[in-house]
Parts: sequence; structure tokens; C-alpha cells
Amino acid sequence: MSGADFTPWPEDLAREYRDRGWWRGQTLGAFLRELGERHGERTALVCGERRWSYRELDRLADRLAAGLFALGLEPGERVVVQLPNIAEFFTVCFACFRLGLIPVMALPGHRRAEISAFCETAEASAYVIADRHEGYDYRNLARQVLALAPSLRHVIVVGEAAEFTPLDSLYAEPRALPDPDAGAIALLQLSGGSTGTPKLIPRTHDDYLYSVRASVDICGFDADTVFLAALPVAHNFPLSSPGTLGTLHAGGRIVLLRRPDPAAAFAIITAESVTHVALVPALLLVWLEAARGERPALESLRLVQVGGASLAPEVARRVRPTFGCALQQVFGMAEGLVSYTRLDDAETVIVETQGRPISPGDEIRIVDDQDRDVPEGETGHLLTRGPYTIRGYWRADEYNRRAFTEDGFYRTGDLVRRRPDGNLQVMGRAKDQINRAGEKIAAEEVERYLLSHPLVRNAALVSVPDPWLGERSCAFIELTGTATELPARLALDLKLHLRDRCGLAMHKIPDRFEFVDHLPLTAPGKVAKNQLRLMAGATKRSTP
Repeated sequence: MSGADFTPWPEDLAREYRDRGWWRGQTLGAFLRELGERHGERTALVCGERRWSYRELDRLADRLAAGLFALGLEPGERVVVQLPNIAEFFTVCFACFRLGLIPVMALPGHRRAEISAFCETAEASAYVIADRHEGYDYRNLARQVLALAPSLRHVIVVGEAAEFTPLDSLYAEPRALPDPDAGAIALLQLSGGSTGTPKLIPRTHDDYLYSVRASVDICGFDADTVFLAALPVAHNFPLSSPGTLGTLHAGGRIVLLRRPDPAAAFAIITAESVTHVALVPALLLVWLEAARGERPALESLRLVQVGGASLAPEVARRVRPTFGCALQQVFGMAEGLVSYTRLDDAETVIVETQGRPISPGDEIRIVDDQDRDVPEGETGHLLTRGPYTIRGYWRADEYNRRAFTEDGFYRTGDLVRRRPDGNLQVMGRAKDQINRAGEKIAAEEVERYLLSHPLVRNAALVSVPDPWLGERSCAFIELTGTATELPARLALDLKLHLRDRCGLAMHKIPDRFEFVDHLPLTAPGKVAKNQLRLMAGATKRSTP
């Protein structure tokens, strides 16, 4: 990998992080090896009827690493991994870590536009999918992506592989493999994508494992922890905060849930004596409403973590009375910084704030539009750097010059204030981005695809507050003079255009459409999105 691929920490800081024991020189592959030896036959993973021990997970990772090596994949190559919450996600990722391959953590909801972009940017050599999930055939998606990604040599399928390589055929006799450098890239996470298709976030073995270990200590995970993975496991939050990796580190048990609907979730919480779960606010609301009607027996639950989007205090206050367990607010980003309320914090801190960063090495600045520090307690732009916050996106030199300060602080795009007690309150987003149930939607990307429709003259996407999702998206459309269809018909056609012709993920398709004669403009000629947000909030009649 060239210097342009990955921006390392300055050597003096890297030395300090090692001297302080934050970076321990351990790879994620060696991490699992140690856990396999320590916990042996303890159950590590539950996936439906399958129950894998730590030793079994370790052995399967070894065997799959040998098979990937035999396939011709070499250390440093990238593998796009798009799997639902199934046990194979872990064997694939740990096999990659063992071999020095770099998994790109795609989500089940991504489609052609996103996956082809990931493959192109990462120059991916392999693409790992399930055959089907939620009624969607990923093999058809792979066929589309293969035509757009010349670097792809292998498509590997969990299940019925058709013309591709079955994952089950790759398990081979383990072979000795050199352990990668712990300071090298372990995985590529995905940014929120405020300017279009998500950027790739290079996380090293050293920095990622530090975040996991520190999170485990703060969140009280231990050998009795039973963590329900209800969110997509490739997401940074359920993967590392502390998530599934933290559960393994603590010697606990991961329980995988493919669909997070309340009935299935409550049943498995009872059956497996689940103690911890991580949710986004939209899913929490669904569970709270269902629990009020069903009154499930959830006595085993000790902690519900909520992150990924803003949590209203009035919703936060419902967690303990409804579920009978503690709440922990989590604010973080795949780029690094993670902040938690602490388990012993006062109730007002837990329901009103997003807590404090995990590391003494986390440096925080809150600044105005000119990068001047704001007075303590005032709202400003959050900048951060530290031992687990990246110094640059993958192969994005031009964007990095805007996303990072000259001295290495990451511009998070969040507006925050710091209370006198040191806890952060997230006040909103500075970037033109919509946070729909924890999934980030870049307005610019959706607008670009809308403009590719022959009847659209101009388009603008804005957020609308929503009690369930946090935010919904509303598209304001200025039509060409040739449009004659009724608004409902036009809205349906635009949705089909985005889904079928453009290949956008479903969560990016606008929730509402408003058709206007002209989009309002600011004095410099830009679309006046603040005015559109007001219009969207005031409009009673709209086209779904």
C-alpha cells in the first residue's frame, strides 16, 4: 500500500500510544487465537441452532484463511464483505485478519451503486455475499457488480453459490501464516457519506483493539455477558462499541439476530438470557411500543445501549421503566472517537447527554466556523484526534485536506456543547446529511441520481423531523415542462428510477416528494435548504 492509501499517526504520537499500553502490538487474528486458547469450549457464538465455541471459531478461521490463501488471495488485498447477521461473518472476517486481507465492511442494505463504488475505490479482489437475505438475491447483485469492477477476481457465496465459489468449499487444512503488522490496516469501515458514496475508513489492528478493550472496561462487559447483535454486525457500533468484539474479549457469548423485530428479539432475549443489546433510537422506539403491549419477560437484560442517532430525553426516560434495565448512551463514529455515559452516572446525565470520550488520549476541540475555540458551554463544531481516530480516509487526499486540520484533528461534522461536568451534548449535524434511523444519507448523492431522471429539472433533498426515525427525507422536485403525470404517479416513477435504474439502497429513497414550480434560492444562487425544511415541516399535503 502506498502512502496515499493510508495516513499514519505521527511517529512521536504512535510511540506514546505504545508506551502507555494503548497499542499492544496484537492483531485481530492473534486476538482470536488468544481467546480460543483461554476460553476453549465456552460458547462464543449462537446463530440459530448453531452454537460455536471459542476453540471452534478459532479453528474455522484458520481453515478458511488457508482456503483463501489457496484461492490466490494475498496479504494486503481487499475483500468486500456483505453478509447479514450470520456466523459466517465472523469466520470470514477473522480469516481475513489471519491472512492479512482487508475486509471492507459493507452492509446488507447496500446495492449496486454503493458496492461497485466500494470495489472500485478499494480495488477489491473478492466479494463475499449470502445467496439470499430478506427476499433479495445477492448473486444477481454480484453479477451487476462484476461488470463494473474489473479488479474483482472472486465472488464467494454463503449458501447456494450458482456459478460462484461456495464458501463451504474453501475450508482447508490449516497452514502456518505470518502474523500481519499490528500497525497495518485491519479493516475498512464506511463513513456516513456526507458527500456521496461513503468514504473508506482505514482502522488498524492496534487502534481498533484499543477502542474495543477500553469500551469493555467502561461498559462493564464480562464473562457473563450475553450480547444480542440486533443491528447489522458490520456496523462499527455493534462490532466494536463494545459490541461483538468486546463480548469476545470479555469471554461472553454473542447471539445473532437476523431480523430485529420485537417479537423475535424478545423471544431470543428470554431463551438465551441476553444481558446486553445495542440499538439505534428508531429501533428502540419500536421495541418500547411493542413492550408496552406485549409485556415481555426480559429479566435477564442488564443494559440497553443506544447510539447512531440523537435520542430524545423523553424516550431515554422510558427505558428503565419499560425494560427494567439500565440505559447507556453511545456517541461515536467509525472514524474513531467514541463517547459513553457511564454506568454510575446520575440519571440526568444518562438521559440528557452523550457522555464522555473513552480515552485519556482523546483530544477534543469545539470551534466556531473559523476554527476558533468557543467559550466553554457554547455550541460549536466538534474536532477530535487520538489513539483510535484516523488521520485520513483511504485514498482520499483531496477530501482529507478538508476533513482534517493541518495538525491532524478530524472534523466530525457534529455540533456539540460540553457541559461543566465534562459530558458532551450533541446538538445536530453541520454537514448536509440526513440521519434516518441511524443510516446516514448524503443529500448530494440522492439529488444527483434524481437529476438523472428525464422529467426532473432540479431537485433538493432535506430532512424532516420524525418521532420514530429521528429524521425522514423529503425531496423537493422541480419538473421539466414535459411532465404531465399526476404527482402520485410521478413519485412512484422516481422511486422506481432510484431503486431499479440507479441501484440505490432502499433507505436512501426519499420518504416524501413535494413538487414545486421553482426551488427557492439564496442570494448567491444556491438552493435555500433552510427554507425548504420549513416548507417541509409546514406542508400538510405531500406525496409519499
